[in-house]
Amino acid sequence: MLGFPALPLTPKPHCRIFTNTCHSYHNQTPTITCSSSSSFKPTKNPQIQHLSKQGHLKQALHFLSQEPNPSQQTYELLLLACTNHRSLPHAAAVHKHLIDDGFDQDPFLATKLINMYSQLDCLDEARRVFQKTQEKTIFLWNALVRALTLAGEGAEAIALYQEMIRIGVACDRFTYPHVLKACVVSSPSSSISVFHVGKAIHTHILRRGFETQVHVATTLVDFYSKFGLVSYARRVFDGMPEKNVVSWSAMIGCYAKNSRPCEALELFHEMIEEVGDDYPNSVTMVGLLQACAALSALGQGKVLHAYSLRKGLDSIVSVVNALVTMYVKCGSLEAARQIFDQMCRKDVVSWNAMISGYGIHGFGREAIRLFEEMMGAGVEPNVITFVSVLEACSHVGLVEEGKGLFECMVRKYRIFPSVEHYACMVDLLGRAGQLDEAAKIIEMMRIEPDPIVWSSLLGACRIHGNVELAERASIRLFELEPLNAGNYVLLADIYSEARMWDDVDRVKKLLEARGLRKVPGCSWIEVKKKIYSFVSVDELNPQIEQLHALLLQLSTEMKDRGYVPDTKVVLYELDENEKERIVLGHSEKLAVAFGLINSKNGETIRITKNLRLCEDCHTVTKFISKFTNTEILVRDVNRFHHFKDGVCSCADYW
Repeated sequence: MLGFPALPLTPKPHCRIFTNTCHSYHNQTPTITCSSSSSFKPTKNPQIQHLSKQGHLKQALHFLSQEPNPSQQTYELLLLACTNHRSLPHAAAVHKHLIDDGFDQDPFLATKLINMYSQLDCLDEARRVFQKTQEKTIFLWNALVRALTLAGEGAEAIALYQEMIRIGVACDRFTYPHVLKACVVSSPSSSISVFHVGKAIHTHILRRGFETQVHVATTLVDFYSKFGLVSYARRVFDGMPEKNVVSWSAMIGCYAKNSRPCEALELFHEMIEEVGDDYPNSVTMVGLLQACAALSALGQGKVLHAYSLRKGLDSIVSVVNALVTMYVKCGSLEAARQIFDQMCRKDVVSWNAMISGYGIHGFGREAIRLFEEMMGAGVEPNVITFVSVLEACSHVGLVEEGKGLFECMVRKYRIFPSVEHYACMVDLLGRAGQLDEAAKIIEMMRIEPDPIVWSSLLGACRIHGNVELAERASIRLFELEPLNAGNYVLLADIYSEARMWDDVDRVKKLLEARGLRKVPGCSWIEVKKKIYSFVSVDELNPQIEQLHALLLQLSTEMKDRGYVPDTKVVLYELDENEKERIVLGHSEKLAVAFGLINSKNGETIRITKNLRLCEDCHTVTKFISKFTNTEILVRDVNRFHHFKDGVCSCADYW
């Protein structure tokens, strides 16, 4: 009998204990009724429970059909076993027995049923369980809110929470994290209204005094992070009386995801000082590696890599994927590939990271080869895979290959294009000078073109000087993004290149009338594991005079060798000398000069820039790499540029 303890040979009077099945009432005194020994039947509950724990669901159900009085614990263990083994047929059978035995109104088991159906992706069944339960405890409400949130039905979860508030259900400390997560997973189209819902939930939390609960406050940090409100998130974080590793990781991740990588690294050092070196976990490490990737901080990234190895975090796929991405974005493609090749288990994120890495470094054909290797390994591509490989084609002008991949995505993998895929195709065709075909792609889109698509077309028009098409794209962009100054500046650049000065003035007046300013150029460089930032025409850096002197010297030498400053990016009516001074003060040139002064001879200079590299900076950096015999890596908003011996890896195609 599978090793079960032997039943007593002398039967005892059979007792049935009837209690309220809600677990919160278990302390009540049970009612006991006794039957004569002649009618005694041994209970099979222990066997059923043992088989459930072992995962033997078929045998457990066999015994369940013979048990006249299954207990609440028996059903709880059966439901848990169905969840763990993801067995929907067994789950349905257990549910039927549960109804037949009169447990369908038990709020505790109804909660377990909802959790089970949620894990088995049967949301409709979870809804039905909730609707049929007469006594709806807070546990039951929370279970359905959680199930809806996990299924991505954020709007419905929020509506359920609002119903709870309307009828006076007393929310507890588990309600608020679930409904705040529902706000995070809701559709972007309703982000404004969802944000206000989240703010109202925060107010409820404060009124009920739950803001001191660590998991409630941590979810608030995640909520504000999603909407880019870093200062709100930090205020919640600072107000927490106790912080756990999840709290620290959430705030570090908030900084990393919202383009504030320096603060992420600073907070990590604060964390180490406060709670010790053993505290960070895999989630902390992913956020920190994202921060290093954003800054191209290779030195600090290597320190974190060593830390991951020391703490055994390198066996966690998410950490290894973050390491691959960090090395890719810090310009060390070889190190990224080495880690990728050594991975015991690669998921689709791993392949995507490496394919994207080849793409942004300008190795389009290698990206395609790796995509084919991924197919050969039996890994199913997703939407990100095709964005990555199409971008790789765009960076090097592989038009026919890109078209083939776009067709394969739909025909073979039944992945229908998103706006990102269309934007890749517009960029691919536009960069290659096929602007009419790029415009046709937009006209034939099965979904409404968004700003990413129109921006891709406008950028291509800038490269090829197509004013008419640029105006068409700009009209749509001004409607969709009236407050995005970059679109106005790009159109003004196109007019300036075409020497259409009246139109340049018109666009500048539009900018001024709407109170918009061009996003200032900013560049970062890591020297001796410290991050330094520069903005264009920076006068605050303590070495600024030394930087200007070096750049002026290099500019003079370059002019002797035929360099002519490209000042068309300066849209104001200034004399040529003043324009040259402004262009010479671009943030990436200051960063290059800082690197030359403060780095060792022969050391690679790595720079990150928040905007597209301008033509003059590209030309100057090629000259500098040759004059100084220095390898310079610049990562702009689109891709990597490897400058060496006066040549750039992009082959001037960017």
